[in-house]
Amino acid sequence: MYVENQSFDIAIIGSGILGASITYFLAANSKSKVVLVEQESAPASHTSSRNTGKVHAPFLYDPLKKKHFAKAAFLGFDMLKTYCSIKSLPFKQDGVLEVATYEKGIDRLHKYMNWGFSNGLSENELQFLDKDQVSKMEPNVKSLGAIYCSRDASVDYGAISRHLVEDLQRFGGAMLLNKRVRKVNAAGGKITLQTASGHTINSNFVINAAGGNAVDIAHSLGVGNDYTDLHFRGEYWRAPAEYNGLTKISVYSVPKYPEYPFLDPHWIVRADGRREIGPNAVLVFSPYAYTLSTNLKYAIPKIFESLPTGVSKMLFDKQFISLVFREVKSSLSKTAMIERAREFLPQLEPRLFSQRGTAGIRASLIDKNGKFVPDTLMIRSDSQLHILNYNSPGATGALPTGAMIASQLIEGGIAKAKMDADHTTPWNLPKIAEQMLI
Repeated sequence: MYVENQSFDIAIIGSGILGASITYFLAANSKSKVVLVEQESAPASHTSSRNTGKVHAPFLYDPLKKKHFAKAAFLGFDMLKTYCSIKSLPFKQDGVLEVATYEKGIDRLHKYMNWGFSNGLSENELQFLDKDQVSKMEPNVKSLGAIYCSRDASVDYGAISRHLVEDLQRFGGAMLLNKRVRKVNAAGGKITLQTASGHTINSNFVINAAGGNAVDIAHSLGVGNDYTDLHFRGEYWRAPAEYNGLTKISVYSVPKYPEYPFLDPHWIVRADGRREIGPNAVLVFSPYAYTLSTNLKYAIPKIFESLPTGVSKMLFDKQFISLVFREVKSSLSKTAMIERAREFLPQLEPRLFSQRGTAGIRASLIDKNGKFVPDTLMIRSDSQLHILNYNSPGATGALPTGAMIASQLIEGGIAKAKMDADHTTPWNLPKIAEQMLI
């Protein structure tokens, strides 16, 4: 039961896999009174349940420009494997192929190899294959060459998030559902969360892990005003049953425009065996624009909000605008989207696809110069922590990121350490935090 004007030591906004992970580790390892605040009627209702379900290996991430994402993805693999084993959740270590379909893509693959080794992958986990070796591994895949990574897996991030929420409550943490945070006030060393339903939540410290709403919440507190966000909807087409044997593993293609968030559609083998093509990246005006009506509802407010920011400078980027329209075409035309996957799986017939998969929306952070921010951005003050730009491979790295944040708050005295915490979870927080910061 909700009690009006509850007070907590730490309030976490957003019950996606990141918010759930942070609260899980705080509840398990501290005596502080913590609460996870969620606007929906169930945790992980958006991006954490609307994704490919892949545990990404860190060969795609520049170890300098995407240092946090790369480190978190590397550590996240073993942590997810352990947690899924404990909870009897699916963790299918199936590997992935990253294929080159054009000549310059081969150079990109070699760069990915170097990144992967720099990020901790071993030669046994990451291998370069020529086109004959690719054909031997996956006879139906057409490419000029590929990377095969065995340290890649398929999971259900929504189920993992829900189990984390169950655990944090068992550890003594609180979960508040149907409490959309409308306004956050910071005065006199106290944080007050005002919800759309009229409830008030008081806290000494707030962690903003609100995903698509994180930038808006930060701005309401005067934080991160040099940044704004753009939302991209990733859509999927579910493959018919006759394609279940087309490949054994997921196949990604080297993106032709890696500096933008427009990835060529992948062939995805999910943990439950479903095969899908996707995602594209369609520019939308809200983190919840799953339908045309919702998108139109937020179009004008988002446009006016974006004009004074770095987004206006992107309007002069002809390549970006061209790619935006290409993604819209892939949304409107099933054939246009599946034809792109036919570059490496030519057997696919668009006419056989009849069912759309689940669409998800991610937010990308834009700086004042109109450039995409490549890595996670965390902005900290005495009473606030704002986690911005937490997109893919965010789910893969949520557990180590949550452990690092919890450890830092305990070490800094924001949260009160629990003496018997080591027996609560399988991990040592200070050790994970140290590994994240190496």
